[in-house]
Amino acid sequence: MAGTDNRSTITLKGSSEIVAEFFHYGINSILYQRGIFPPETFSRVQKYGLTILISTNEELKNYLSVILERIKNWINTKCVQKLVLVISALDSGEVLEKWNFNVEYEEGNDNEKSGKEKAISDIHKEIGAIIRQITASVTFLPLLDCACSFDLHVYTNHSTLTGDDWSDAPTSFISNSEQVRLRSFSTSVHRVETSVSYKTHIIT
Repeated sequence: MAGTDNRSTITLKGSSEIVAEFFHYGINSILYQRGIFPPETFSRVQKYGLTILISTNEELKNYLSVILERIKNWINTKCVQKLVLVISALDSGEVLEKWNFNVEYEEGNDNEKSGKEKAISDIHKEIGAIIRQITASVTFLPLLDCACSFDLHVYTNHSTLTGDDWSDAPTSFISNSEQVRLRSFSTSVHRVETSVSYKTHIIT
């Protein structure tokens, strides 16, 4: 008896939705794991075969909903190069961590359909592996022992961000930093490479 083949052709629009959805769960996971918001303001949901913590803070939910909807549209027009989540010390403004999500566009995918097939379940497995690494990051990242804030920076390959609510991103250099590359995932239309840069605490 033949098994069911769940592979399907991924469209540009569908791929953009998958990437934006990954950003949603990835950002929430980072904010929870790094203690940017109180743990009691998160609830558990099931996604990618995992239990993921999602913020219940209405202001944060609305902020992420608006920006990720725009990012999804920009990815769909192939202008986003990367999304960076920047964590800074609240008092000094010093940048302590940067979570980098580089977006690459697979060659030959100029049409609505990529012409390549990939099972959604396989894509979700790849994304799940990244979420697991984010969860495990507390084992190697330095403790954030001060109140912190976060910001999202979007880098594009041409002038796309217009309007009064968008401005040039400030410099987010980290002194005495190290970088750890995490796993990547591909939809066959987009490929997302993930890494985290962090400030090392030097004891003198």
